[in-house]
Parts: sequence; C-alpha cells; structure tokens
Amino acid sequence: MDPKSFLYEQDPKTSVATITLNRPERLNALTFEVYAELRDAFRALDVEPGVRALVITGAGRAFCSGGDVEDIIGALFRRDYEGLLEFTRLTCDLILAMRQCRRPIVGALNGTVAGAGAVIAAACDIRIAAEAAKIAFLFTKVGLSGADMGAAWLLPRIVGLGHATELLMTGDFIDAQTAHRIGLYHRVVANERVLEEARVYAEKLARGPSHALGITKQALMLEAHMDLVTALEAEAQAQAGCMQSPNFRESYEAFRAKREPRFA
Repeated sequence: MDPKSFLYEQDPKTSVATITLNRPERLNALTFEVYAELRDAFRALDVEPGVRALVITGAGRAFCSGGDVEDIIGALFRRDYEGLLEFTRLTCDLILAMRQCRRPIVGALNGTVAGAGAVIAAACDIRIAAEAAKIAFLFTKVGLSGADMGAAWLLPRIVGLGHATELLMTGDFIDAQTAHRIGLYHRVVANERVLEEARVYAEKLARGPSHALGITKQALMLEAHMDLVTALEAEAQAQAGCMQSPNFRESYEAFRAKREPRFA
C-alpha cells in the first residue's frame, strides 16, 4: 500500500497496521482524495494476509475535523445534484468499507473529533480517546442533516436513541469524559498515551482468532436487521463453521497443555 494522502505503517511482528491522517496544519480535514484513498485502503486491508488488526489516528492535535472547508465544502457549491450525490455516496462508501472490513479497527482519537471525523470514529470497533478528544457530529451546525455517512444508523447502536438524537440534532461538542460516560468512547487516557494504548489493544486483538473475530463483526452488523429466530439460526450456522476452524482445535490443545493458544 502506497497512499498519498495519509501515512501507513504495517508491523510484521504484531500484524497491526496503523493509518495516520496526516494534514495536521488543517486538523486532518478530509479532501476528496483522502476519502477515496481511505475507502480503498479499508477494502484492501479486508483481504491483506499480513494484517490482523488496524489502528487509525491523526497527526498533531486533532484526530479529524471533518471535511475541508476550502478543498471540499467550497467546491461542492459548483456541483449539481448528481455531482453532490456522487460525493455523498463516496463518503458513505468509506464507512461501509470500514464496517465490512473483517479486521478489528481501533480508533486512537488523539484530539478533536468532528463532523465526518466523528462518523469515522463511530465506524471503528473500539474507540480509545485522549482526554483532549472532544467530539461533535457537526452537520446540523452547517444546515445539513445530522444523518450523514451512516451516523443515524451507527450512533443509536452505540449510545442509544436518546443520546444519539441529542448529538445529531444539536451538533454540539461533548468532552471526552461525557463521551465515555454515554458509551461512545471505550476508554479515555492521557493525551500522550492514546496511540500506545490503542496499539496495545490492537495487538491483543491481532493475537486472537482472526476468522472468529471477523465472523463476530459481521454478525453485529447483520443481526441488527434480524428477528430473534433468524439471528439464532445465523449464529448456529456461523458457530458450527467456526468449530471446524483450526483455531478451535488450537484453543483446546492449548488448554490441555496449560499454555497460551497460538491462533492462525
């Protein structure tokens, strides 16, 4: 992978890949190019054999401040409806690529998380935030729907309908401790430790059974639309398949040998 609009690092020892949004002078604001390259990266990482977990973070004092006012928002006024729809579908495709990527994604939220950046954070599986990582779904502040990039689907499933309604309708910032209290952040740590903590968490996931973690992530997505009977049958079939995996045998052998399992 050779991205032009962000930094990419892959650690062969831990099988953890790190994506760093790298426009610190613009608070890592997104451009058309960044959206497209991130979408393509998550699609590629879904099948990358050397990667078992991902970290996404930002350079400087922000995680991501959303769409760039000059490079994106100003340019959108020159587009007709079809051109605008092309852009909004691109932004949604990024979120879909993140959710369909079977590798666990850990967000290392190192600072301000706003607008599209907040939705990218919500699309992560785990969110570890710095104390400075205030967050806002800013869309209504600029006259747009709070339901953007899948936010109205993702957020109620993370924090519940009540909190999601308030966050999406007001567009107000909340601080890291509030985000943690309502379940939006999994952990809040000192600013200087956020990337280290996220990588430790990702390494733990990378040592796990990748196939089973991918099945779990898919189930969390798919079962949101199922009734209980359908969900139970889907889980029965998926679990039977996992029981045929070498990792299930490895966990048994490790238990008998009183050692840590070495998952493939």
